[in-house]
Amino acid sequence: MTSSSATGPRPLPGRDGPPERRAALAVAGVVAVVALSVAGALARPAAADVPAAPASATQASAVAPGHTTSVTVRVEGMAFSPSRIEVPAGDDLRITVQNDGDQRHDLVLANGTGTGLIAPGDRATVDVGTVTSSLDGWCSLPGHRQMGMTLEVVTTGSTDPAAERPPAPADAPSDVPTMARLQDAARHSPAYPAALPPAPTGTEHDYTFTVTEQVQQVTPRVSRAVWTYNGTSPGPMLRGHVGDTFRVTLVNHGSMGHSVDFHAGELAPDEPMRTIEPGQSLTYTFTADRAGIWMYHCSTAPISQHIANGMFGAVVIDPAGLDPVDEEYVLVQSEQYLGANGAPADPAKVATGIPDIVTFNGRAFQYDAHPLTARVGDRVRIWVLDAGPDASWSFHVVGAQFDTVWTEGRYSVRDGRATDGSASGPTGAQVLPLLAAQGGFVELTVTEPGHYAIVNHQMSLAEKGAHGVLEVTR
Repeated sequence: MTSSSATGPRPLPGRDGPPERRAALAVAGVVAVVALSVAGALARPAAADVPAAPASATQASAVAPGHTTSVTVRVEGMAFSPSRIEVPAGDDLRITVQNDGDQRHDLVLANGTGTGLIAPGDRATVDVGTVTSSLDGWCSLPGHRQMGMTLEVVTTGSTDPAAERPPAPADAPSDVPTMARLQDAARHSPAYPAALPPAPTGTEHDYTFTVTEQVQQVTPRVSRAVWTYNGTSPGPMLRGHVGDTFRVTLVNHGSMGHSVDFHAGELAPDEPMRTIEPGQSLTYTFTADRAGIWMYHCSTAPISQHIANGMFGAVVIDPAGLDPVDEEYVLVQSEQYLGANGAPADPAKVATGIPDIVTFNGRAFQYDAHPLTARVGDRVRIWVLDAGPDASWSFHVVGAQFDTVWTEGRYSVRDGRATDGSASGPTGAQVLPLLAAQGGFVELTVTEPGHYAIVNHQMSLAEKGAHGVLEVTR
């Protein structure tokens, strides 16, 4: 039987009164219970693809006498922890759910038992019954199961092979990692350095870009093939000033033809952007005549496939008179379209433009796990580039406003004033909108400590990984 943190029922007034009054009270109690059940069902429809959660713990099936396995499962964010529990076949199972999240959740099991809704900070216990075969559990609130709130109950020690579920195999191509799995993977992976160093001295800069092809773990169960410049995606972040010359030697150590296209330069594509075969190299020289954050990428057909597999990066060319700041970061958004496990991006998915995962600097949620940092009163500049290959980016920092916005060659707001004179008083911006290959920067000063989410405000893309945190301390 399910229990919760609420106190037990109080005695009904008049329980020792005349029989007629006791009968009337009984009828009223039944009517109240039915009304509350109907109201609850209308207020929270069940997810379309799962059975509705039981109205209360009293609907849980009775437990047969025998050994009982008791397990505590915690709600952490949008996940159950642990998300997999093992139970000896034939045991009665009792699961206590502690809701450490910031909103209501429940746990329902495939056999129809469940906890009912659990408020933040509360707990509830469900008697699952005698477990003879593996079964699944999930949160039944709309969208929560899809975001990773699932639980596996696995039986052990059964003589029936069909009753015991083996460890989960590698995800099939269509089995996209949930938000919870992506967030957990980010916690266990180093972050791509987002801090942008100052431009190097001198006016000539030499680099070698070596193309490699490797396999990257997206989660412990999901991997993908990546094609990279110098082993990372994004590739190296370059920086300079207007008038600087860049010489890049491209070396192809991959298994197929690759190339590179620098948007920061102006020159005929025929020779420097040509595709080179494995073992070949070329030298690409350009002069940066204009300021901005410029994309570079592989331009070998199909270009969308090469970008989706990781072949992109950024070149920052500082505008003249760029103001000093306390913290300076660069974020590049890109999309991932998962193919078979360990394989390159699925071309059919790429063609739809509907990504499985959206990342900042190559990994989903990595700056949730490893936040960008600043102190109260710091001036923060964030350079942003949308590498695509397809999705747009509505760049926003939750709880903050931008008093300076620069994009595609010009300031629209600087130091809280509209640069075209259209507004006489203080003004600012809430988003910097970018299409694929567009870039710019914003500046902000945060006056209170806290955790400020950095998002793509196309929120379905934020929930696929285009999300980070600016952690501000005193």
